Amino acid sequence: MNQHTLKTPHHNEASGPDLTDAFRASAAQGAPRHDWTLPHARALIELPFMDLMFMAQSVHRRTFNPNEVQMSTLLSIKTGGCQEDCNYCSQSSKFDTGLNATKLMDTEAITTAARRAKQTGASRYCMGAAWRSPKERDMDALCAIIEGVKDIGLETCMTLGMLTEEQAVRLKKAGLDYYNHNIDTSEEFYSEIITTRTFKDRLETLQYVREAGINVCSGGILGLGESQDDRISMLVTLANLPQHPESVPINRLVPIAGTQLQDAPPVSDLDFVRTIALARLMMPGSMVRLSAGRETMSDEMQALCFLAGANSIFVGERLLTTGNPDEDKDAALFARLGLTPSHQAEADLPDSP
Repeated sequence: MNQHTLKTPHHNEASGPDLTDAFRASAAQGAPRHDWTLPHARALIELPFMDLMFMAQSVHRRTFNPNEVQMSTLLSIKTGGCQEDCNYCSQSSKFDTGLNATKLMDTEAITTAARRAKQTGASRYCMGAAWRSPKERDMDALCAIIEGVKDIGLETCMTLGMLTEEQAVRLKKAGLDYYNHNIDTSEEFYSEIITTRTFKDRLETLQYVREAGINVCSGGILGLGESQDDRISMLVTLANLPQHPESVPINRLVPIAGTQLQDAPPVSDLDFVRTIALARLMMPGSMVRLSAGRETMSDEMQALCFLAGANSIFVGERLLTTGNPDEDKDAALFARLGLTPSHQAEADLPDSP
């Protein structure tokens, strides 16, 4: 056998069920599937670390330039006062986090910030509003914001909470490229984190977004107190959608004082990296984004995440309400790793069936 060829080891009963030949072959070759099961995915994430990394990087190289990373900027266009009870979130009105609620920013202020983001290398501008769902009275302003940012030459992404079918269609007509709506965690663990909306509500919004023709951005958060099986189950849900999300953001919880998870222990570095690798193997054509929590990651951990198949980050000093590595630090990391910003639109990538 060629010394550079991966031979996926079989699992014994102590380490989990054997992968079937079909799943092993498709995972190693980067063939997209929509029939994942928890045991099949678990058997991948439990591979010896070096085998898992080799397989994930090999799959990554079949679709993407391994030395390019897509850069997005995120702006909170309406902060705080959200009626949801997501127990990790600083913007929930249920918790006293010291965050002052604001109204929706005006279009000019948003486009001014978007121009600065483009000058620093961002190719996509993501805008978040802390709502359970947007009200009809806000839709005209949201559409004007999308049009204004598009005119600058940036891709647009929004996260506004739950959408109706009609709202998704309006946002598409305004030119919205991507809609972010994370499922956060597994369906089994979901009610431990959020009680004001259901897991089914999340999936319904994703369906409306997809049917409207908007690219889907959906992932989750690690460090909520979930088990490894919860992380796997979350990815199984996303990978078994009729079409894989174009973007899969993986967040590392940033504990916020005043929330129910303010003292949550961090997920281990290697468990986080393994989850990135599993996302790459299960959704080979999706962009896998390192989202919140990069400020707590060493350069070496981020390098492992890129090796595992992550190929997108948020840049800028803040995300919605949490910190982010500054631009100089990111530039230095890219230089050390030989990475360059990617300007290839996800819509131009091969389809993720």
